[in-house]
Amino acid sequence: MQVDAERTPERLTDATAERFAAKVSELRHHIGTVIKGKPDVIELAVTCFLAEGHLLVEDVPGVGKTQLARSLAASVAASWQRIQFTPDLLPSDVTGITIYRQHSGEFEFHPGPVFANIVLADEINRASPRTQSALLEVMEERQVTIDGVARPVPRPFIVIATQNPIDMDGTYPLPEAQLDRFLMRTSIGYPDLASEMEIVAASNGRTVSERLGPVLSADEADAMASMVHRVHAAHEVLEYLVRIVAATRHVPEIRLPVSPRGSVGLLRAARARALGHGRSFITPGDVKALALPVLAHRIVLTPDALLAGATAEAVLDRAVDSVPVPHERTALAPPSRP
Repeated sequence: MQVDAERTPERLTDATAERFAAKVSELRHHIGTVIKGKPDVIELAVTCFLAEGHLLVEDVPGVGKTQLARSLAASVAASWQRIQFTPDLLPSDVTGITIYRQHSGEFEFHPGPVFANIVLADEINRASPRTQSALLEVMEERQVTIDGVARPVPRPFIVIATQNPIDMDGTYPLPEAQLDRFLMRTSIGYPDLASEMEIVAASNGRTVSERLGPVLSADEADAMASMVHRVHAAHEVLEYLVRIVAATRHVPEIRLPVSPRGSVGLLRAARARALGHGRSFITPGDVKALALPVLAHRIVLTPDALLAGATAEAVLDRAVDSVPVPHERTALAPPSRP
């Protein structure tokens, strides 16, 4: 397939990448005023947002999953909606519904909460599989089809979902098809002593995220997401990335390996990470740093591996380590301009 030269995006300059990184640093610091002592988690969340991917935050109750989602949403001057997932939630409560108006004799569409730039899906695995599936189309295609009519959602469009561990009461495991639509999965974990002291000292009955103001407009966020696609990826780095994904297809403990959607997602996330660090090109380090949060939730282990106590993260770690890292001199910087 030939690529139209006029449609090929212009490569980013180093100065543009540095300005991008400064804005990303401001966004991370802004969220860090709420989420204490978790810079790595914040960086992953911001990287996922800039890559215009969906984020799944899985952890026990009370460690700040919803606060992370709300803080990111509050930091962007865009429309956002929160959906509290419960067992009695219906698909139409998520996507919207068409109502017949008798006085006019016409059907009128009432959009659901997914018609927003940022959608917070709180405790997503407490809803039934039928309701969870209402998000499948919109997460992949950025549109909702109701009564045969496809209705696009605004851009940028991000779903930030939280879920409790699946062994807790009242939870339904997310199907593999839906897990695959999340660009990243991460967990927050318990804070260290100093961070927890800050959290306790600042508690006054009102969540800190409610006092946050935006540091990015919706147009700025959309423009930054567009810039991510212009980050250079050398052939050697692309091959390294694809070899990592392909390695999951030859591990006996893995029943369902990573699909090409995972390869595309890992490249998009690596580009966002590189730009967030002020670089106009990705490195093997970007790929390796994001392999676990981008790929681990897409893997399904065999029953024997699960019985033996294996985890997707440990198995994926071994697969990543089995792939030779390309030499830096041939894989880092983009070719020089003429």
